[in-house]
Amino acid sequence: MDENPQSAGPKIPPSLESEDYYFEGPNLVFTAAYLLKRGTCCGSGCRHCPYRDSESNRNPRA
Repeated sequence: MDENPQSAGPKIPPSLESEDYYFEGPNLVFTAAYLLKRGTCCGSGCRHCPYRDSESNRNPRA
């Protein structure tokens, strides 16, 4: 049995701001604002990826 009540639920890295993500059920979803701050496409097919319209997946949407 887990005796640490803070261990329940998803973990949010402390460097994230509220505009960087939202929850959809148990899933943490990154926003385009966060992904732009990240600077490059990770290739994971993120829902809000601002890089995916580019053939090379490296240029932000206009």
